[in-house]
Amino acid sequence: MTPPRPLLILDSGVGGLSVLRPIRALIPNAPIIYVADSAGYPYGTKTEAEIAARVPALLGRLAERFDPELIVIACNTASTIALAPVRAALDLPIVGTVPAIKPAAERSRSRVIGVLGTEATVRQPYVDRLSAEFAADCTVLRHGSAELVDLAEGKLRGETQDLEGYRRSLDGLLSQPGGDRIDTIVLACTHFPLVDEELAAASPRPLAFVDGKEGIARRTAWLTRETAWPEEPGAGLAFFTGWDPRLEAYREGLRRYGLTLVEGSGRRA
Repeated sequence: MTPPRPLLILDSGVGGLSVLRPIRALIPNAPIIYVADSAGYPYGTKTEAEIAARVPALLGRLAERFDPELIVIACNTASTIALAPVRAALDLPIVGTVPAIKPAAERSRSRVIGVLGTEATVRQPYVDRLSAEFAADCTVLRHGSAELVDLAEGKLRGETQDLEGYRRSLDGLLSQPGGDRIDTIVLACTHFPLVDEELAAASPRPLAFVDGKEGIARRTAWLTRETAWPEEPGAGLAFFTGWDPRLEAYREGLRRYGLTLVEGSGRRA
């Protein structure tokens, strides 16, 4: 019998785990290949040219190596910049990740929403288009935080943290003109739902945090609805593309998401 082809999930780090969990809930028996492109981490501080060159080439190599059923680009930055060329280059379903501006606008009562993402994501014209299409009657404020990405990585490694970094990230939105009226914040980086409890604790007032992980999971399930998955839960393997002296610290956190860190991971993919 031909072994089932896996779902391949890519992010620059562990942010894609926030997408993996609802995918697992809908497709529990699908084998998973999770790739953290640690050699390119973090995507959010890279230029558009760097992302556009790196992500399609990396996914081409990964598709050849793992022959996936479907690829999830579990990263807003990579999706807003490189989704179209990846889809053009690969003959298989590609699911991207986009900021959840539409559901945020539907939820907001104050009509002022914040977009908290990476520096690269929040400056993309794609965010302009989403805002114009789905939040035309809202004020949309944006802030890019590389620190919050690092905090999410540190949390998965089990590092002790205080809330000051989370307060700084939120303050980048809330201190802007009109920021005092924000009632809903789009978590426009897949790392950020991993620290939503910390963000809520650090917030000076009640805020709604919205992200797109459930929609990504539903899209993935729909596109693979005719796939004959195994009768038992599929294996989950995690690969890192670059060496990091802290790599072993990720093992326990990955295990909680049903992933086994592959020995020798951290070498070039």
